Amino acid sequence: MPLQLKDALAGAVARLTAANVPSPRMNAELLLTFTLDCDRAYFFAHPERVLTQDEIVRYDHALAERSRGVPAQYITGHQEFWGMDLIVTPAVLIPRPETEHVIEAVLELRESASGFRRSAPGSQKPEAGSRILDVGTGSGCIALALAKELKDAEIYATDISAAALEIARINAVRNQLESRIQFREGDLLAGFENNSFDFIVSNPPYVGESEADDVQLEVRKFEPRNAVFAGPKGVEVIERMILQAHAALKAGGWLVMEISGTIAEEVRSLLRDWNEVSIRPDLQSIPRVVQARKSL
Repeated sequence: MPLQLKDALAGAVARLTAANVPSPRMNAELLLTFTLDCDRAYFFAHPERVLTQDEIVRYDHALAERSRGVPAQYITGHQEFWGMDLIVTPAVLIPRPETEHVIEAVLELRESASGFRRSAPGSQKPEAGSRILDVGTGSGCIALALAKELKDAEIYATDISAAALEIARINAVRNQLESRIQFREGDLLAGFENNSFDFIVSNPPYVGESEADDVQLEVRKFEPRNAVFAGPKGVEVIERMILQAHAALKAGGWLVMEISGTIAEEVRSLLRDWNEVSIRPDLQSIPRVVQARKSL
């Protein structure tokens, strides 16, 4: 019997609901747009459109993967971030809206009074040539967003995972930013000179192994473990990064990192020797981004 689009969608919603998938209709629609290579408006304009056998098979496979917990982004291979369409695979953490607060923090710091220098008497222009390092770049989302916004910046991105760097490079090419970012494979800031960066930014692993049961199953099961978990307490990677960043930053340079509310005060304590330490909340009022300045 022919399967119409409206019936395929209704059946998918019921299937995902039974599998306890969050937001079942949103997921059903997303996977159907992926299967048919169309937008949501197409569903309402063509509810009686009959799916081909190949489309039925592909939609069924996508629904089966989502039902067992595979994130929709890994099924479709795409995620939007800062107005860019990024490729994502299980080799990289899925970019999330909360990480955009890191970009906002850097842009605000650059635009602040401390980010301007007088080039001649009576004139004032934005400081050019800022050197920025994105540590643990993953999909490249932070580095790409900063390259998109800061045309004058010299941007580096590093990751310990060769597979992640391959995805980051692909995303740079897709967004025509490959000439703006230098990618390097390495552990945190290994190989970079002291006193060489104006900004060091990162979305590091910050979940403790003791918190594993509180992490969403699909994150715990499918996203790269070394990009999520930092060690027993959750601050192990951040503690190392703070020490290395202090050496790599220029005097007055900024460290900007994504964190979680559970480690916010411990991170603040680790930054006790830094200046202008502050923690920004996300839209749900959860401590999300810490920024700290190296002494002048």
